[in-house]
Amino acid sequence: MLERQREGIARAKRLGRYKGRVPTARKMTPEIVSLRKAGVKPVEIAKSLEISKASVYRILAENRRDGS
Repeated sequence: MLERQREGIARAKRLGRYKGRVPTARKMTPEIVSLRKAGVKPVEIAKSLEISKASVYRILAENRRDGS
């Protein structure tokens, strides 16, 4: 059964039909970073943008590693 499932997923990817979920919080990365630089706390950023605190912390951590 798993073999057939893998074959079906591979076929769907080839046809461009298997793309996964659209990232929502990552689209807001520039806004999150600018709010944080302005001194807004991560919890307040999450509430104002209606995303999870974990997403805010993850994006901020990734941007620190990238040197942004």
